[in-house]
Amino acid sequence: MYKKMRTKNGLSILASPMDHMTSVSLSVWVGVGGRHESKKESGISHLLEHMLFKGTFSRTAKELKEAVEGVGGAFNGFTSDEVTCYMVKVPSDYMELGLDVLADMVQNARISEEDLEKEKFVVLEEIKMYRDLPGDYVLDLLSEIMWPDNALGRPLTGTVASVNSLTRDELVDFRNTNYNPTNIAVVAAGRIDSKKFFASAEKKFQAAKKGKAASFENAKVTQRTPRVRICREKTKQTHLAFGFHAEDKNIKERFAMKLANVVFGGNMSSRLFEELREKYGLCYDISSSYKRHSDKGEIHIHAGVDTGKALQSAVAILDETKKLKSLGVTVDELARAKKYIKGQFLLAMESTSSRMMWLGDRLLIHKRIPEVKEVLENIDAVTAEDIKKVVEKVFKPNLCNLAIVGKFTEKERNKIKKEISLL
Repeated sequence: MYKKMRTKNGLSILASPMDHMTSVSLSVWVGVGGRHESKKESGISHLLEHMLFKGTFSRTAKELKEAVEGVGGAFNGFTSDEVTCYMVKVPSDYMELGLDVLADMVQNARISEEDLEKEKFVVLEEIKMYRDLPGDYVLDLLSEIMWPDNALGRPLTGTVASVNSLTRDELVDFRNTNYNPTNIAVVAAGRIDSKKFFASAEKKFQAAKKGKAASFENAKVTQRTPRVRICREKTKQTHLAFGFHAEDKNIKERFAMKLANVVFGGNMSSRLFEELREKYGLCYDISSSYKRHSDKGEIHIHAGVDTGKALQSAVAILDETKKLKSLGVTVDELARAKKYIKGQFLLAMESTSSRMMWLGDRLLIHKRIPEVKEVLENIDAVTAEDIKKVVEKVFKPNLCNLAIVGKFTEKERNKIKKEISLL
């Protein structure tokens, strides 16, 4: 499925040839993100990502975009808790061009004072935008109460105060410290000559000096009682976000949690969707998601509901959680969930960009890339009993967190806390 090499200066290079495709998705992954930041420098990884698109010593911002888009390609980047990624998708004949643009950005960004002040304004507008979107803001509040003493509880964009305080020297120092070959992986998937790609990637980063891999403080789950936070605002809907810590310490537990999430709220045929939307008409949008960090996992349940039915909806979500915990999943539900996850995974592997993203995530965050056959076998190996054990472990009252944005009274708060205690 893929070929991998490591250069003398520590750079990881990975290629996944897909000879039947006409495109190639290229990426440079840097092993640094929100979890590597102090509270003072919160948002620096994200701001630096923005700055790398503002031009290098040989290309202006416009020239960077024109180089990729001029051949019909797409250009993007993102920052997460543990990595920052820069990526392009281009016709396979332009692999060398795409790789050159990425290597130039990562190693030669100008990071000028003038551009920094402009981009700070852009990021501050992004922060305001998320604050004005209750569906996004409620998830930020949830993170704060789930991880109160850890970087996982801070927004990736940083705050208005932290972003305003960041200087050019701090960004350059952060880049020089963390953007070194030991902390970087160059990943490609698509129609590609692996030998040519390896040689090109190694050459473009050969002058970079070997450094140290970035590290962060592991998150500790010390929660002893449920936590509820309400932000009372004049919104058209009330947004609810439940969160549970998932201390899934082995592969079997992780795959059991993935399957449990599908049955619970992972798609349109899930229990939450069927009960709250289809059966009772309480909401338009409801779902659950399973998020796996390198050291911890978490389950989120999010719904935007009619304000007058917010308490009813929250209780209904907890009722479904209790059912999953006490009764587990049926044979038919488990079979459908397995087919769904396997199908979604195999479909993703058909896309150059999705395959590239999966490979980079597995390599940089989880430090291991399983073969497709192994993934499918791990899914098939999960039993209904495995799922019951893991949900009993996760859905405990003391591990429950609830964030609410909208109109929710103190009386309703007390009621929902009582319901949580009955989990």
